[in-house]
Amino acid sequence: MSIWFKDYDLESINSMGKESMTGLLDILVTKLNSNGLVGTMPVDHRTKQPFGLLHGGASCVLAESLGSIASNLVVDNSKFAAVGQSINASHIKSARSGVVSGVCEAVHIGKSSHVWEIKIFNEDQELVCLSRLTMAIINKR
Repeated sequence: MSIWFKDYDLESINSMGKESMTGLLDILVTKLNSNGLVGTMPVDHRTKQPFGLLHGGASCVLAESLGSIASNLVVDNSKFAAVGQSINASHIKSARSGVVSGVCEAVHIGKSSHVWEIKIFNEDQELVCLSRLTMAIINKR
């Protein structure tokens, strides 16, 4: 059984973020699973720190973007919005180039909050960052 509110296609999901930080950093959702999604982000001049490594803040942006997208695909957007409430991230390894992939899976889907685990991997499939994101589900005004 899928957690999604309705059937979504990747093109419509990715078009939502074109004019935001996800668009600026070329973050793309590449796959929807029954319990989460997968997305990518390039490791380039926009996402590296001065020493040439993937910036930890960029990993957090990828994690929060994927979890935020996921939560907003779970709720009825005519009535509710999902907004970030808390994020933590453990930076395990880094990347210097290429693309990192985030695997976002639901830990808890409730009426007023969602919790997501996001694992970010480099191109060698090594764990770069382990993150947990809590989303608040609020009524739209």
